[in-house]
Amino acid sequence: METAELPKTIVRRVVKDKLSECSKGDGDLNVHKEALTAFSESARIFIHYLSATANDICKGSKRQTINGDDVLKALEDIEFPEFVEPLKASLEGLREKNAGKKAGTSKAKEAKTKEAKTKEVKKKRKLEEPPPKEEEEEEEENQDEDGGDGASESSSKE
Repeated sequence: METAELPKTIVRRVVKDKLSECSKGDGDLNVHKEALTAFSESARIFIHYLSATANDICKGSKRQTINGDDVLKALEDIEFPEFVEPLKASLEGLREKNAGKKAGTSKAKEAKTKEAKTKEVKKKRKLEEPPPKEEEEEEEENQDEDGGDGASESSSKE
């Protein structure tokens, strides 16, 4: 079985961002390629361990889908309780952001649906409208020429 690697550019960015945050004013820090590989492999192992623990918690609850609360509980179980509060805050921010997107998406869908219905109503009205005046005038001229009331013609046209 082939193990998946984390994208090196993302690992490098995360490491450099954190290092620059921790060492303000020390200039740009360089990270050796071997160190990046070690960070990447450590993160991969941590993710596997955390996901296996969260999976056990999920199965213990007789569910098949791991949720955010399972991951929070798993962090406590593998003795990383200091990660729980920052992760809760991140999850809450993500939920609020997604709720805003869903509300925006719902409003956009409603507007599109309303627009489509309006177009449909306009099409129906167009089909139901009486013929334009030009045709009416031609009919009147034909009636005058025939000398009749044009009832037989109009009934045959309908």
